[in-house]
Amino acid sequence: MTSSHTDCHFCLQSLRGKKYALREENAYCVPCYDSLYANPCEECKQPIECSSKDLAYKGRHWHEGCFRCAKCSRSLVEKPFAAKDEVLLCTECYSDEYSSKCFHCQKTIMPGSRKMEFKGSSWHESCFVCQYCQQPLGTKPLITKDNENYCVPCFEKQFAHHCYACKKVITSGGVTYDDQPWHKECFVCAVCKTQLSRQRFISKDEYSYCVDCFSKFYAKKCAACKKPITAFGGAKYISFEERQWHGECFNCARCSASLVGQEFLTRQDDILCHKCGSA
Repeated sequence: MTSSHTDCHFCLQSLRGKKYALREENAYCVPCYDSLYANPCEECKQPIECSSKDLAYKGRHWHEGCFRCAKCSRSLVEKPFAAKDEVLLCTECYSDEYSSKCFHCQKTIMPGSRKMEFKGSSWHESCFVCQYCQQPLGTKPLITKDNENYCVPCFEKQFAHHCYACKKVITSGGVTYDDQPWHKECFVCAVCKTQLSRQRFISKDEYSYCVDCFSKFYAKKCAACKKPITAFGGAKYISFEERQWHGECFNCARCSASLVGQEFLTRQDDILCHKCGSA
């Protein structure tokens, strides 16, 4: 600008008819202003004169012509760029050198775009979707199967087992019985509701029972000891004329000899070995 001020604030030379620069309301001739206040260019190290455009980034300064990509030398003026270790790079060079590749499409995730990270890999936001419904997963809960990601509703619809009792999804800790999946808390005795997953049980007519309840309500009673005959504790029993015995209880009423696999005789409610019955 030409001056209405009369003298340079530093060298006191007349500014009449000359260009000058103002700083804090003081006028300076161009040489004085450049020597006192011009910023050095990061690239060429020369002062950025007041007649030149000064481009600044994080406290550093460049001539307009020096503001270039450190790798390909293309101008960065009015273009997006990135900085790495104080070096300026155009987005293409930065992507080639430092940007992540999308796990799904294998293309570069450009600086400034949103990146999703999961299990050590990166995705474009538009690529991080449910494998089934193709809706973005973002930060929603998800389940991975065979390296594919699913939102929880789709995973449950496609893969999850449903409890045979309550019909709800089994997400973890289920048990399998008779080829059917159950929640542990649903696989219980039909009578006392005790969980059966960690104890012996007996099934009857599509229901399962703990041993105590089955013995109490359904098991046949041994004609000798009067205790229930269950599938446990030997598993063998003898049945004769609507009476049953534990294998170890099927003995001669007189001599107590085992009659399992032997001929025997009956006398009223007693069973006898052939020798005692013939005496």
